[in-house]
Amino acid sequence: MKGQLSNFDRRKNYIILAENAYSGEDRKNAIKFYIKALKFKGSKADNVQILYNMAIIYDELDIPEKALKAYERIVRLDKREAGAYYGMAIMYERLKDKEKALNLYSKAVEIDPYYDRAYFYMANLYDEIGDKYKAIYYYQKVISLNPNDYIAYNNLGSIYEELKHYDKAYDMIKNSIQINPNYYKALFNMGVIYKKLNNHKKAIEYYDKSIENKTIEYYDKSIENNNSYSDSYLNKSAIYIEEGKLKESIEVLTEGIKHNPYAKYLYYNRACCYARLNEIDKAIKDLRKALVIYPQIIEMINIDEDLDNLREDERFIALTNQRKKDI
Repeated sequence: MKGQLSNFDRRKNYIILAENAYSGEDRKNAIKFYIKALKFKGSKADNVQILYNMAIIYDELDIPEKALKAYERIVRLDKREAGAYYGMAIMYERLKDKEKALNLYSKAVEIDPYYDRAYFYMANLYDEIGDKYKAIYYYQKVISLNPNDYIAYNNLGSIYEELKHYDKAYDMIKNSIQINPNYYKALFNMGVIYKKLNNHKKAIEYYDKSIENKTIEYYDKSIENNNSYSDSYLNKSAIYIEEGKLKESIEVLTEGIKHNPYAKYLYYNRACCYARLNEIDKAIKDLRKALVIYPQIIEMINIDEDLDNLREDERFIALTNQRKKDI
């Protein structure tokens, strides 16, 4: 005589099936099995864990609305689940509702005053909306809870640099680099600070370090590409332009384009250098590329004095007129 599975066993089996599906990267079936598991009675703690798993999977499937619903169900089970408020805040950030995100991060840290990631993302959001002093406050809170958070030090230093508090910016970026000497964003920002302090030699040194470390990370595919990489080439080239070293600037920009083939400002700045050296063909070719990548750059082209010796060239006239029509 065959025995029947208890509800407990059925629930357990569905959880195992969900975990196996997730391990096999079959996220949709993992969700289906978790939903079936929830139909059988279990402890509150187990239900909360299943809902967290579902929310994470919905996030990975790029369905933030359903992730939100899973987090909301957690809160209905336990209003003291700080992680659920944090998860909802992350989803609202993805949905571009910064006000709700901030409110939910605040709720998370109200429940758990040691929730350093919630403070971190609060600081990020306040920085984005332009409330620099609240951003500073919350980054300082992160650092007080996690003194080894080199990203928080870097971000705080970047805000101080924007506010022209260069001594504070230097100290924060220095701390970031001491914790992680290979963090390319901090190396880039140190280059920015040295440039503001008129120390071109040290600025170039740090831009080079940033390029070197970003290249390593890029080829390792450990993080995705972003603007700081191309900006290192751009800022380094700008120093050479300021010093009148146009050929050196072109070399830097050319190297940057090799690694960042869609970086519009690298092409644009190289075009300006070529124009000043009266290499008209090369300048127009680079402007054409910059315009293809970013048509709005026509606004800069129209007023940039570095391009004045191109304005009578028929190719330049045709190129800029066409872009004005397109826009």
